[in-house]
Amino acid sequence: MLPLVSIITVNYDQPEVTCALLASLRRLTYPRVEVLVVDNASPTRDPAPIAARFPEVQLLRSARNLGFAGGNNLGLRAARGEYVLFVNNDTEVEPGLLEPLLAVFESQPRAGIVSPKIIYHYSANRLIQYAGCRGISPWTGRGRTIGSQQPDHGQYDDSYRTQLAHGACMLLPMRVIRQVGLMPEQYFLYYEEHDWCQMVLRAGYECHYVGSTCVYHKESVSVGRASVLQTRYQFRNRLLYMRRNLRGGQFWVAALYFLLVAVPWHTLRLGRRGQWGHLRALWRGLAWHLRARHVHRNQFLAAHSRPGSIAA
Repeated sequence: MLPLVSIITVNYDQPEVTCALLASLRRLTYPRVEVLVVDNASPTRDPAPIAARFPEVQLLRSARNLGFAGGNNLGLRAARGEYVLFVNNDTEVEPGLLEPLLAVFESQPRAGIVSPKIIYHYSANRLIQYAGCRGISPWTGRGRTIGSQQPDHGQYDDSYRTQLAHGACMLLPMRVIRQVGLMPEQYFLYYEEHDWCQMVLRAGYECHYVGSTCVYHKESVSVGRASVLQTRYQFRNRLLYMRRNLRGGQFWVAALYFLLVAVPWHTLRLGRRGQWGHLRALWRGLAWHLRARHVHRNQFLAAHSRPGSIAA
């Protein structure tokens, strides 16, 4: 029998956007899926239309906004699948998405996490957002995405090992999640999937990219393009990622580059543009670290998992 795949997506005040994703999921050619939608305490838009239009979907309502990782973890605790696909609600998927992703786990015994090609949904010439990643530089803390902003001409249709999956769409075996633990919730928004990938890699697994299938991403629909919320959490969490994943000289070089080069440059840029809300958000994000002096470092602790249950 084919393995069951649990598909988890998080909705926040966007029932129409989420319904567009669910309509595309109905066209999947893989026959054994369950779909779970986590409503992250939407303040103004009732998620009830989601359940009404898609009765096959399990709608989970959170009493408060748990953030990206927390919302996905809530769905994960209810999932029954042998594999779990995490997909942003602001994406739409190709019908044949799952088969090539699942095939990686059959051919690559050390595969622990897989992402497909990601295309910007609204681009006229199929601009690529993600075709794998060379990782986050341990010296600058900056990510290095493969294929970003390039028109898709099939140049990244191959499959290969990569350093980081993409949070907009990633597939993991449930056994790997039980071993490494849940998605880290300290981030709330941005960088949590990068941290989770590091947990998977440190447990001895590999990250893979599959270019023969893709999803279409309506990027930043949930927070708004260039939103103040985005600015706050991207700056806060870039430093948080460094604190949890870098050691010794690498941490100090990356942190000093970030604080003495990147932060002043963005401060001047936002000030010249008169974007005072974004400027305040940047410094609020950094000020968070003055309070959060003790950040648990990202490490693989096998003792956190129990056979047959999700690690808490």
